[in-house]
Amino acid sequence: MNATATAIWHDVECGGYRADLPLWEELAERRGGPVVELGCGTGRVAMHLAARGCRVYGVDLDPDLLATLAARAGDLEVEPIAADGRDFELPEPVALALAPMQFLQLLPNGADLQLCLESVAAALRPGGLLAAAIVESLPPSDSALLPLPDVREIDGWVYSSLPVAAATTNGRIVLRRLRQTVSPTGELRDEDDEIQLRALSADELEAAAEAAGFAPAGRRIIPETEAHVGSLVVLLQRGS
Repeated sequence: MNATATAIWHDVECGGYRADLPLWEELAERRGGPVVELGCGTGRVAMHLAARGCRVYGVDLDPDLLATLAARAGDLEVEPIAADGRDFELPEPVALALAPMQFLQLLPNGADLQLCLESVAAALRPGGLLAAAIVESLPPSDSALLPLPDVREIDGWVYSSLPVAAATTNGRIVLRRLRQTVSPTGELRDEDDEIQLRALSADELEAAAEAAGFAPAGRRIIPETEAHVGSLVVLLQRGS
């Protein structure tokens, strides 16, 4: 997949999600800046906060997504940083670290989670806060219908991403989507996409964070929407 397509699919599948933004904005206002976002992608959260006066560092491994973020940020105080969330350094200590959209569950195992938590702890000021969104479990299959596809039209091309299956198996939450692209001349192309999230409970995350120098600082709920399941935000405060 080329750079443009990478950013487009990220925008199609993540760009329209807004249910978590009020909480990130609230935490940033309370904590002040600067802020680091892990897995920033094309800047959905980072630019929202920067537009409200925050200085934001956006950490992501994908250079294509970071290039898109840099191009979009303009004069906003957003600095893209190409780094792994398990091993990154910032130009200065930050007051708040955000891990939206189940970023920590994309890490493959407990050792990688521990490395990430240690890197975040090193990046935070004493007393700084980490806020991490997780999904502890999927809703029962008979309690909710799969949502409608995420669709975006760009330069005459139509991009559609349809959730087709979600299941928990072997300690993983597996999410499958059907991606469809329709060209301006009507040609249709299909491709399957799969994301695996590591099963992780709030209690497990708090225990792992304690070993990295954090203390539990509360939990918040992000409600479900028509297109997205709800999530639990675990708040963790770095020790002095």
